[in-house]
Amino acid sequence: MGSWRMTMRLCIVAAVLLGGTVLLHAMSHGEPVVSRERLSNLPYTIGNWTGRQIPLTENPSDDARIVQALSVTDYTNREYVAGSSVSPVDLYIGYYASQRTGDTIHSPKNCLPGAGWEPTHVGDATITLLNGEKIVVNDYVIAQGLNKEQVFYWYQGRGRVIASEYWGKFWMIDDAITRNRTDGALVRVITPISGNDSAQAHARLVKFTQQLFPLLGRYIPN
Repeated sequence: MGSWRMTMRLCIVAAVLLGGTVLLHAMSHGEPVVSRERLSNLPYTIGNWTGRQIPLTENPSDDARIVQALSVTDYTNREYVAGSSVSPVDLYIGYYASQRTGDTIHSPKNCLPGAGWEPTHVGDATITLLNGEKIVVNDYVIAQGLNKEQVFYWYQGRGRVIASEYWGKFWMIDDAITRNRTDGALVRVITPISGNDSAQAHARLVKFTQQLFPLLGRYIPN
């Protein structure tokens, strides 16, 4: 009985998402242009972290092709360091002004394995921000050979921070209907895990996220 109910719930969710996707394609009226700053203006100094822009791939000439494949409106890809004794944190933010015409956010759940990284831990983490508010983010550990990295990522926009891809799609469809908006962003932070310092890598990303998050509202509109 329990498995039957779960199957029914999944079928209902799938039907709602499919119907909503069809509806998005059918709606022809344009979305409002929401005021925001470009991600290139995000500070290169965040707390005690200092950043620099880095290519999306090892071959910078491939970046234009990657951006076209992602269909992203605006993005930044950076490395932040806080001294030689602390492992760096890589930050990627991809912003989409509209997701009506198939230009949807690409989930790291699909992209990371495609780049040769396999998840060894999949879960979520609740982060208490500096103002006392809490957000829930995806919490991954990924591996490629002997290399391991800690990853946080979440979907943000239109006043919401969401970890789940399914809920992200649900609220995008709801906001398209009720607010005529589908804009949003993916925020991803990654740091290396050296030896057995998994707990330290996790704590490092928590601290970086706590300092980063208050800045994001200027670049990812509510």
